[in-house]
Amino acid sequence: MSIALLSGIIITVTLIVLLVMGVPIAVALGISSILAVLPTLDFGAAVLTGTQRIFSGISIFTLLAIPFFILAGNIMNRGGIAIRLINFARMLTGRVPGSLAHTNIVANMLFGAVSGSGIAAASAMGSIIGPVEKEEGYDERFSAAANIATAPTGLLIPPSNALITYSLVSGGTSVAALFMGGYIPGILWGISCMIVAFLYARKKGYRNTNKLTGKEILKITWQAVPSILLIVIVIGGIIGGVFTATEGSAIAVVYSLILSLCIYRTIHLKDLKEILLESAKMTGIIIFLVGTSNIMGWVMAFTGLPSVISAGLISVSNHKVVILLFINLLLLFVGTFMDITPAVLIFTPILLPICQSYGMSSLQFGIMVVFNLCIGTITPPVGSILFVGVKVAKKNIEEVIKPLLPFYLAIFTVLLLVTFIPALSTWLPGIAGY
Repeated sequence: MSIALLSGIIITVTLIVLLVMGVPIAVALGISSILAVLPTLDFGAAVLTGTQRIFSGISIFTLLAIPFFILAGNIMNRGGIAIRLINFARMLTGRVPGSLAHTNIVANMLFGAVSGSGIAAASAMGSIIGPVEKEEGYDERFSAAANIATAPTGLLIPPSNALITYSLVSGGTSVAALFMGGYIPGILWGISCMIVAFLYARKKGYRNTNKLTGKEILKITWQAVPSILLIVIVIGGIIGGVFTATEGSAIAVVYSLILSLCIYRTIHLKDLKEILLESAKMTGIIIFLVGTSNIMGWVMAFTGLPSVISAGLISVSNHKVVILLFINLLLLFVGTFMDITPAVLIFTPILLPICQSYGMSSLQFGIMVVFNLCIGTITPPVGSILFVGVKVAKKNIEEVIKPLLPFYLAIFTVLLLVTFIPALSTWLPGIAGY
């Protein structure tokens, strides 16, 4: 048995056992990676190298963007922007059959992009729009399904911590290019769900929202513009080369503070302590994951494990379509029980070289990976957004799964388009010069 194969078996078995035992995934990654190199290195050398890899993995300037975007998102979540974006989305979709469902979908796309959190989007939009939909006679199960299905769009539409994490582990894929590449797939995800909602609304006869006056339109737009400008300023500055992703994340914090403290006045200075503490906890978890996953990346390079896995896949089939479909199925399966960040950190070093050997760019692969893992957040048994969505709607998962099925079909269709049409991920970055 080759060293690479033996190391792969040790990593897989140890990781599964530790996760089943309830060991935190960051710790499980570190332990399983250290054990995997023991056949070739003594214990002392393995631990010393692993420790060095943790520190080298987190000593990256770009990584600072993650805690800043987390902090900006938490400030915005507390800053009362949800209702303003809902009103703006309702203004845009008010004349479409099933307008409240479309409002939920568009608001999820806007709020997710601003806050960077699918869970926050599902919680905020479900708790605000859900009761209104109930009063208007919408099926509560359908309303919950529409909310759940579209909450992850903000993880693709930038700013996205998942894409920043991928940039780090993929060997330096441009964050700005990834941000640009996420727009079309994220918007297509939302549009595909709007088509499902439109067909369902016509079948059930859901009516439109009353027409707004010109004065109401101006008021709603004026209230929403400051929140939407966050995306324009931060993403526009990053893409335009005015500042880096890290600098843009710091600007997002300052802007969200000014917006929430001075303009909307929805948070107070006394609230900042709790917001900072919550952001620090989330940052610590992610940064430690990045550090320990760097050990696994070193182990894979040291043992040649990706080459063995690639050879194994090619031995099954050498056809590009079959390989890419298999990788999609693998990522969909992984996403059902693992959070996005650790999944990106673990599987990117393994699968990226395989996809590149079939002509897929690192940029397109990153969008495809995050898209797959986003689907996992709304899929049983461990979908985090799914659980939040049903809790907010006060429903059981069993009640929501049936109305979710058409949304799954629409989202899977977009996933196939993203997988096999590179331009959906690369066209916008190409126009921007990346």
